[in-house]
Amino acid sequence: MSLYSIVLGGLLSAGLAAGTAHAQPAPDPSPDPSPSPSPATLRVGGFVDAYYAYNGNDPADHTNFFPGVGTSAKRHDEISINLAQVDLTLDPQPVGFRLAVGFGTATEVVHAAEPGGPFVGPEVWEHVVQASASWKATDRLLFEAGVYPSHIGFEGFATKDNWNYTRSWLGELSPYYQAGLKTAYSFSEHWSGQLHVLNGWQVIGENNSSKAVGTQLAYNADRLSVSFNTFVGPELAGDDDDYRVMGDLIVSLKATPSLSVAAALDVAREGRPVGDPARWTGVGVYARYAPPESKTAFAVRGEYYDDEDGAISGTAQTLKELTATLEHKPTSNLTLKLEGRYDRSSANVFTGETTGVDGGPQRNKDSQFLVLLGAVASF
Repeated sequence: MSLYSIVLGGLLSAGLAAGTAHAQPAPDPSPDPSPSPSPATLRVGGFVDAYYAYNGNDPADHTNFFPGVGTSAKRHDEISINLAQVDLTLDPQPVGFRLAVGFGTATEVVHAAEPGGPFVGPEVWEHVVQASASWKATDRLLFEAGVYPSHIGFEGFATKDNWNYTRSWLGELSPYYQAGLKTAYSFSEHWSGQLHVLNGWQVIGENNSSKAVGTQLAYNADRLSVSFNTFVGPELAGDDDDYRVMGDLIVSLKATPSLSVAAALDVAREGRPVGDPARWTGVGVYARYAPPESKTAFAVRGEYYDDEDGAISGTAQTLKELTATLEHKPTSNLTLKLEGRYDRSSANVFTGETTGVDGGPQRNKDSQFLVLLGAVASF
């Protein structure tokens, strides 16, 4: 082989090797799509809330409190179920829902005032705690429609979420749930607002031809929370002209890592077809001591509630109440609450041990003292 052939063959081999080393694959005309967001997770939860309560009045009908109230510890000298609840929750991403159904004395009491009629009434809605759909339109804007917790009040319907086991008169005599449409908007990191269009005051069925409106303006920071809530609407059966108007102010402060305090003020009036408007006012103060590393907490509550015309409680009266609660959580999903509560009214609204000539219980006591033990197991 000549020198020329050897050199030419080497150059060709080197060129082929270089071309192979630097060759790039042809671009894919259809690039990989961006990864889809992870699907929302359906969560299943619930709890069973049982209690034993003893009333010093030894009421003949075994009921604590007076008709229309007593959504916690309603039965005397019995081991009873306050609320057994099952929850299905899907967080809005952007659409979600929550369905909560409950059984027990709490649901029966809270739905007792539902207006009766075709396809409405206590027997229809008794087991509904919440049934609402939500849409997160933007990071700041949320819509919710259906039956959902009220925007009014410091205490909620579930005893496990409150500082005390029983609920205050401010809680019992204001809505726990409402049916309608909510619009919630976050103005900033600390400020938010809500607008509600509602069927009425703790009702799912309507009792007249008008709707009610609720609002909330809230400030929330690490230690201080303040909210001002309102309700405006006609609530008398068959009456679209006489309005119920309420303002509810709540202030909560985490004074130290262990001590939290709160106060609530309710002021309301309602027009009447005849005569002057009815009025009622309530104020409550709350304190809870719960060291961060402790499984035990202690809470106290005191309140004054003046229903001078009997418009909201059913009896013209002034109510005073003092409650002390010792809470212990042996495990994260079990809450025990030992509580003592004293109520006094300016009228005889509590049931005693005697019965009337018809054999029925008599409301002939102006005070009552309760001792109770509540246990809530959550999952």
